[in-house]
Amino acid sequence: MSNNGKMIRKKDLNFWQRIYIPEILKGLRLTIAQIFRPKMTTRYPEERFNPPSSFRGRPVLVEEHGVERCVACGLCSRVCPALAIEVQAAETELEKERYPVKFEINMVRCIFCGFCEEVCPEEAIVMSNEYELVFTSQEEAIFGKGKLLMPAEKLKERLEFLRQHR
Repeated sequence: MSNNGKMIRKKDLNFWQRIYIPEILKGLRLTIAQIFRPKMTTRYPEERFNPPSSFRGRPVLVEEHGVERCVACGLCSRVCPALAIEVQAAETELEKERYPVKFEINMVRCIFCGFCEEVCPEEAIVMSNEYELVFTSQEEAIFGKGKLLMPAEKLKERLEFLRQHR
């Protein structure tokens, strides 16, 4: 502020900046450039999208030798920002001390952020390459261990990608 109470600006806008014509022309130029680019349309049901190993599809539990890797530590449910994961643990006679009696993910709430995958110490929950999710009711969207378990062989690419980028 100056002595007489008026605001002093460091830089006033010039005439062209005040009428926004250059900015409108820049936007039109960008739009017209997009018109002449090659199209990226695919015929979806016939042509399937094959996602790269970095793709984050629906989360799944890794199963090895008929047993899930999960030790029911509960880190995934604590880190989930959407509160979509529920884990209940129990004791087991196997070499690992605990296993999840109940492991559910509410896929309606899941935001596919991948935090559960990042925090898992056992690489037991990973983001798969599956992207087609269809539900007819809220109850169908709750995936239990039956829908979540997937053999480690199917997730080989994703697990290798995770090991390379950690």
